[in-house]
Amino acid sequence: MVTPEPAWAPAPLPANLPGAVAVAPGVHWIGAMDPTLRTFDIILRTANGTSYNAYLVRGEEGVAVVDTVKLEFAVEFFRRLESVADYAEIRVIVLNHLEPDHSGALPELMRRAPQARLYISTRATAMLKALLKPKATDRPLEYQTVGTGDEVSLGNRTLRFLHTPFLHWPDTQCTYLVEEGVLFSGDVFGCHYCDSRLFNDRVGDFRFSFDYYYAHIMRPFKAHVLAALKLIEPLRLNLIAPTHGPILRDRPRRYVTHYRELSTSSLAERIGNEELSLCIFYMSAYGSTARMAEAVQAGAEAEPGVRVSLYDLAGGETTPFVDLIEEADAIAFGSPTINGDAVKPVWDLLSSLAVVNLQGKLGAAFGSFGWSGEAVRMIEDRMRGLKMRVPVAGLRIKLIPTDEELDECRDFGHRLALALLGEGTERVIEMADL
Repeated sequence: MVTPEPAWAPAPLPANLPGAVAVAPGVHWIGAMDPTLRTFDIILRTANGTSYNAYLVRGEEGVAVVDTVKLEFAVEFFRRLESVADYAEIRVIVLNHLEPDHSGALPELMRRAPQARLYISTRATAMLKALLKPKATDRPLEYQTVGTGDEVSLGNRTLRFLHTPFLHWPDTQCTYLVEEGVLFSGDVFGCHYCDSRLFNDRVGDFRFSFDYYYAHIMRPFKAHVLAALKLIEPLRLNLIAPTHGPILRDRPRRYVTHYRELSTSSLAERIGNEELSLCIFYMSAYGSTARMAEAVQAGAEAEPGVRVSLYDLAGGETTPFVDLIEEADAIAFGSPTINGDAVKPVWDLLSSLAVVNLQGKLGAAFGSFGWSGEAVRMIEDRMRGLKMRVPVAGLRIKLIPTDEELDECRDFGHRLALALLGEGTERVIEMADL
């Protein structure tokens, strides 16, 4: 197989760079450290840098390499690999995830070990071709796709694959070393925390980094996390080897338990499964939108089976509200129109919702206005962009609401509650209505 020439030029390895590190019998860490990184994928802050963890597994019938590193760190990766194996021994290359920070050294590794077979998930084929970009004159890419339960043997060592899509890309999978109880988990159970002491019982306190990573990487895919945990929890786990952050050898199962806690709603435990929740967030300049919000609340909570919560965005930070919205069944936003727009705290909260899965949740908007009243429709557009349902047309009232208009607000809230309960007739909002 012909693969592209590496985009990097080999450089001398620093004399003080440690070699491969044994993490379990027959298993070595051959990754790289990136201590000066301060931003990852634009959106994540990395105060402690990160690591790109890759692993080598030795069996009686050959060697497997599990994941590689970011291209800029390929020299370190290959020097560590060479300290514990010859390229001719490599029979298996596993990529649990094809994002560039894990696959950067893959083309050169395939060139150096052409006899090795590449194993990827069934969802990774298109990404692999985009990564290697083979020319028409190249031999076809040689790889094998695998799913849950598929295995590859190294003689006395067995690698078993677990299909765990959307953690956090469609192609992600985990690989389990059966005989040693080692889970090569990919991005799952990882974090951006660089510490050369490598193991969770030796590094500094990385709890914040672990939870921060989950919140920004895994949280939007909670349903997929829970599906993956069903595959992982029954396994014997002596060690979890993620692709970023400390290797979890001390009480690894507690991190699995923590993932389940982070991925499980606590609201149902508090209000019961028989009730649905509606959260109303509002901001009011002169009290008119506030009065509307109170009337919407009154109309909604008159319907049995709906628990309504009312929050004034002028009273606090928006960040804590993200947790409430994620667990709520429906969300309504109230905003006045100022300078042809919704107010900033509403947009701040809406922009924070990219980290949670809102698909299918019910959304609604209302507000008072003085001139043109664009805020309500702009909020509705944003909610649709977040894949929320907007079954009831937004309510706009000019200036101070009258008693009759407050009755409209109560009716608006009641219709929201009925839609939430599945008892109302949902109205599809057409573009012409906008």
